[in-house]
Amino acid sequence: MKTFLRSLPVLAVTCLPGAEVAAGPARAQPLPAFAPAVPLVAPPGPTSFAPLVRKVVPAVVNIAVTRDSDSGNRKKLPSAVKGTPLERRFRERMRKHGDEVLGAGSGFILDPSGIIVTNGHVVEDADKITVALMDGKEYSAQLVGIDDLTDIAVIKIKSATPLPYLEWGDSRLVQVGDWIVAAGNPFGLGSSVTAGIVSARGRDIGTGPFDDFLQLDAPINPGNSGGPTFNLAGQVIALNTAIVSPTGGSVGLGFSIPSEIVIPVVESLRRDGHIDRGWLGATLEDIITHNGTRVAEVDHNSPAARGGLKKGDVITAMAGEHMDTARSMIRAVAAARPNTDVQVTVQRQNQPITLTVHIGRRPRSED
Repeated sequence: MKTFLRSLPVLAVTCLPGAEVAAGPARAQPLPAFAPAVPLVAPPGPTSFAPLVRKVVPAVVNIAVTRDSDSGNRKKLPSAVKGTPLERRFRERMRKHGDEVLGAGSGFILDPSGIIVTNGHVVEDADKITVALMDGKEYSAQLVGIDDLTDIAVIKIKSATPLPYLEWGDSRLVQVGDWIVAAGNPFGLGSSVTAGIVSARGRDIGTGPFDDFLQLDAPINPGNSGGPTFNLAGQVIALNTAIVSPTGGSVGLGFSIPSEIVIPVVESLRRDGHIDRGWLGATLEDIITHNGTRVAEVDHNSPAARGGLKKGDVITAMAGEHMDTARSMIRAVAAARPNTDVQVTVQRQNQPITLTVHIGRRPRSED
């Protein structure tokens, strides 16, 4: 691959005018007066991430997902795992154990008992999940649960001794421009970290109905999926999930699921092994010229129909929270516990109406 270097711009140099030479003996010219030096101010942010890295990296794990080599139902390896020499070396190491590698990813330990958070796409369709810690110890992991709609998964390992673990941070406090550190297992190389800032909030990249990513400029590559993003206090504020790239490698467009979304999903998976989401049974659409979301269709005998919602209603609030887009309403309904009543405020023929809707359980076919 050729690398083209762009030449630096030529700096314009302005010379000071020369001193006039007076007839007769040379006279010493007075030195110009200089303003006192302005003290240098250190730029904001840490001078080193090393203390933070030492604190958090022991709880970041590498995850290898395999299928038995003798299995008649063997899957074809994804291109992200069979391409580069480094990736082939990782695959060959796993083959020595009689396994065929489906993929490699990352995760992090959430408590000392061995609960690990990762991405659903890292561990789905696995016959065997192997977790490696930074100290070289390897564990066989069991799948606790996967939520396909958010691409979040929980797995568990057993250890005779308590394991290092991480704590959650509040992603709602994260601002664009904040320093962050991402950790993971890029290309199966082993534990590594990258640093950058939060580039944007609330990104929808078309991966699912609940897209609400933090966009990061910290380099994230294949194999980083499932790894944590930290704030400067060493708290997990997001789960590394996706990149947008024309080449398959990092171009500074990384996307992580905020902790405010990850935490309740993880707790449900730990408790039940699955997610029960609320269901309304109505098709919603955005209104460009109005603040709210319009009901485009109402399913027959659905919670929406039984609650009195009608086609053409403009929903402005649910459970006291303002709803300005269809996405916000879909998320609010999904987050509501099934078999509970909520108040829905609508505009119908320019008149405000409050309806009581009994939230149903989202059918599995819609997951």
